[in-house]
Amino acid sequence: MIRISVEARDGAVREVSGNAGISLMQVVRDNGFDELLALCGGCCSCATCHVIVAPDYVEKLPEMTDDEDNLLDSSDHRTPNSRLSCQIKLSDELDGLKIKIAEED
Repeated sequence: MIRISVEARDGAVREVSGNAGISLMQVVRDNGFDELLALCGGCCSCATCHVIVAPDYVEKLPEMTDDEDNLLDSSDHRTPNSRLSCQIKLSDELDGLKIKIAEED
């Protein structure tokens, strides 16, 4: 199981875990973080699963696609470490990942 530290919008931090191969979005949603809307269900057609990734993990993530980049451009809360959680598949390399759920647009 891959451990993930999730900071909610209210600042509360909780550690959750998920299996390799599933999306970060799915793990966060399955663990009761309803503020991560994920309206498109992981199809990379909205930006409602926007998260901020801790700097130590950014280089470990898969390269961002043009679609993801374009969707993140629509957010007023984009940072250099912004990613769509639906586009991040968990792997052993991501064990200990730290994220913050981005503010809602």
